[in-house]
Amino acid sequence: MDVPGYDIRFSENEDLGYLTFWFSEPSSCDDFPFTFDEKDEALKNWIGFSKYHASLTAVIDGVPCGVATLFLMPYRKVAHHASFYVIVDPAHRRKGIGTSLVRNIMHLAKTRFRLDGVHVEIYLPSQLEGILDRLAFKEFARQDNFVRLENKEGRPRVLLEHFFA
Repeated sequence: MDVPGYDIRFSENEDLGYLTFWFSEPSSCDDFPFTFDEKDEALKNWIGFSKYHASLTAVIDGVPCGVATLFLMPYRKVAHHASFYVIVDPAHRRKGIGTSLVRNIMHLAKTRFRLDGVHVEIYLPSQLEGILDRLAFKEFARQDNFVRLENKEGRPRVLLEHFFA
């Protein structure tokens, strides 16, 4: 990836403002399980994992342009895996930032948290689908019409996982 000024750092609570801005359009929630009205609480939960250093923020010249977060499991029996969310500022998509964030959140999961694997849910069609395919994620479940958008359109939910070697 060749984006001048690009870097990745641990997320901070202050990054919540950027998440909120990126979700300022109701359609931005279409790729996530929460609605526009539920986004404020969902985003606080999302950035809350920054206190565990389980969230990464991509920056260009110090300005956030994407966030990826591991949703760590609180119970020992299931603490060997985690799900994650990733979002890239719409103004910076299709530059490799999403791929970079997914690769780095996977590395964080494997090395810092010693997880066996990660999983992610997407709602088709999803811009994340190609990235996950290239990174060898495997589909393990699909539910048609799982989520209903504001216009009553049903979209399938696909669950994918990646196990570390």
